[in-house]
Amino acid sequence: MIVLGLDPGLGTTGWGVIRAEGNRLSHLANGRLRTGTAEPLARRLAHLDTMLAAVIADHAPQAAAVEEVFVNSNPQSTLKLGQARGVILLGVARAGIEPGEYAARLVKKAVVGTGAAEKAQVHAMVARLLPGTAIDGPDAADALAVAICHAHHLASRRGMGD
Repeated sequence: MIVLGLDPGLGTTGWGVIRAEGNRLSHLANGRLRTGTAEPLARRLAHLDTMLAAVIADHAPQAAAVEEVFVNSNPQSTLKLGQARGVILLGVARAGIEPGEYAARLVKKAVVGTGAAEKAQVHAMVARLLPGTAIDGPDAADALAVAICHAHHLASRRGMGD
C-alpha cells in the first residue's frame, strides 16, 4: 500500500510517500510544497491545492494522513494553518481517499515510542526506519512520520480483522 503523509502549513507543507508491505516500510518520495508570503491568501491556498493534486497524481497513494492542527498563541497563525489544512483535506478527499488524522503526540508515540519526543528524535527515527532516505527538510520529515504513523495504524487495524 502506498501511503501519503502530510504536515500542513500555509508557507510550507511537508509531504512524504512510503510503501507499506506488512510491517516493512520503504521510502518512495518526499518534499515541500511552498507558497509565496507576498501572495494573497486565496491565491496561496489555490496554489497549495494545485501542488498537492500534482503530488497525488504523481504517486497515486491508496491511503493518506494529515497531522492535526495545534493551537498556538497566535490566533491568526492558527487560523491560516487551519485554512491550509482544510485545503489539504479537500485535496485528499477529492482524490477519493479518506484521510487519517493524527495529533502530533500520537505521531511521535508511533514513531519514537513516546508522545513527548523532541523533533530531532522523531527525525532521527524516521531516518532509521527509512534508511538511505534523503529527507527534504524538517517539514518533509514530519510528513514521513505521519505516513509511518498511519501505516502502523492501518496494519494494526488489519491485524484486528477490521
